[in-house]
Amino acid sequence: MAVFSKSVALVWILIMQSLAVPAGVTYAADHVIRVIDFTGQDDGSAVAWLEQQGFEFELNAKGLNPRFENDALVISTRTEAAGLFGLRFAQQDYLYGVKRVEIVWGVNRYPEGADWRNGVNSVPIAVMLSFGTEKLSSGLPLGIKSAPYFLSPFIGKKEEQGKMYIGKLWQDGGRYFCVASGDQSGKIITTDFEVDQRFKSAFNQQKTPPITAFAFQKNTSNTNGASEAFIKKITFLSE
Repeated sequence: MAVFSKSVALVWILIMQSLAVPAGVTYAADHVIRVIDFTGQDDGSAVAWLEQQGFEFELNAKGLNPRFENDALVISTRTEAAGLFGLRFAQQDYLYGVKRVEIVWGVNRYPEGADWRNGVNSVPIAVMLSFGTEKLSSGLPLGIKSAPYFLSPFIGKKEEQGKMYIGKLWQDGGRYFCVASGDQSGKIITTDFEVDQRFKSAFNQQKTPPITAFAFQKNTSNTNGASEAFIKKITFLSE
């Protein structure tokens, strides 16, 4: 009987050891809905890869020299520029029940002069999460650039971390959040960005629509311009 008990105990220990997950690895209990991964690519231009994935290039996106470098997608400019890389999800691919997103990214060089508090709404890098399909006014005439609700976490330098900002356009449906502040040049930043409650609070809604599009952008307008940033991965989670 003692030998049998010891054998059972040994098997139990081996099973538990086999289930152990190293630190930093996502548990199945986190309920990953979708991952957009920019790592694991050979160094070089990212234009063809982004097009193959379905990304659309807005404004001067190609001028940001999107490229794979150091196991990340890098965007940069030496002058004032603005560009956005957008991915619209097909209706059957809408992301329902997203509670939070995890973004792995960073800034190598901040644009000098960006300062949301004083009206210079520039960003070295920002992510945009669009919700639902209802189009709201951009603030431009004739309905130009109307867009669904969106939340946009961004990395800043002078901005207040955790603060919600409203831009000059899309004031009805757009909210921007500084998720990292201060000079963190060259550091890999992992952002855990709550989505569900933040959407309901920001727009006074009872229910959060599905995420229907994803984008990342850089805007160095009204700054000294030169800037470089990178993004590695974004993970959409239901818990």
